[in-house]
Amino acid sequence: MRIIFMGTPDFAVPTLTAIQESDHEVVGVVTAPDKPAGRGRKLQSSPVKKYAEAEDLAVFQPVKLRNPDFVEAMKALEADFMVVVAFRMLPQMVWELPKIGTFNLHAALLPDYRGAAPINWVLINGERQTGMTTFFIDKQIDTGNILLQESMEIPLEWTAGDLHDEMMVKGAGLVMRTIEGIASGKLAPKQQDDSLFKHHAPKIFKEDCRIIWDQSSEKIYHFIRGLSPFPTAWTTLEGNQLKIFFSKLSELKEEGEAGVIKVLQDQLFVKAADGWLEITELQLAGRKRMPTKVWLQGIREIPTHFE
Repeated sequence: MRIIFMGTPDFAVPTLTAIQESDHEVVGVVTAPDKPAGRGRKLQSSPVKKYAEAEDLAVFQPVKLRNPDFVEAMKALEADFMVVVAFRMLPQMVWELPKIGTFNLHAALLPDYRGAAPINWVLINGERQTGMTTFFIDKQIDTGNILLQESMEIPLEWTAGDLHDEMMVKGAGLVMRTIEGIASGKLAPKQQDDSLFKHHAPKIFKEDCRIIWDQSSEKIYHFIRGLSPFPTAWTTLEGNQLKIFFSKLSELKEEGEAGVIKVLQDQLFVKAADGWLEITELQLAGRKRMPTKVWLQGIREIPTHFE
């Protein structure tokens, strides 16, 4: 099969690698334009571009996907289908180009958790099971016919980073099984059952990540793990932003108002609406990320509360 691959971040690289190492032909790789990064603001290539160039694959970096030259270039590749992993929304004039169609890898069990940030939202909501879906792209976001799905359990201590890394590997396998199913003609797409759509998974912005301390300790625990390591839950300490990467549910029984801090033997506890959380890893604005114990050893005065 002749395949165009579309993706940008690290998450997409194992899938592109698996396709490249298979008997199928990657006729083109589409990724984001280079962007300035770091102190020197030098242009940086995406992880997908770096891999593609190392494999001597044809790389396309359109600023606008509707650009006629780009559309014609995709058409000229005469692909059987496109594979999309962690890329932006495609216009119809692009996804309808391949002979068979364009399919996407989604990091949840569709139709539930449609949206841009399913990995974060399944953890924020305290789900114990999730999965991945391959589906044909159509006119509506995340609503196309399902090709294959794979379920997986979520350990209670996992963060969004842990789930991301697990899906990054397993997603490549699911995509390859999908490709083989399409190539053999044995894979029959099935329509999504909209009655199973219960949760949205919209893009998460900075303000969405602020911790509300008068919520339950369990809800805050899931909120922190669902946003770690990125985009990261945060609170305010003496007017400065403080990011929190890890926490633990605590059995501490003392009374206190929501947001009140208590330090016991180099451990920092924060009061929620119904109990306490131990904060184990954090980062104050302008400082490095560090274990809470190290941070406490470096401050002169113990803070009294988070705002």
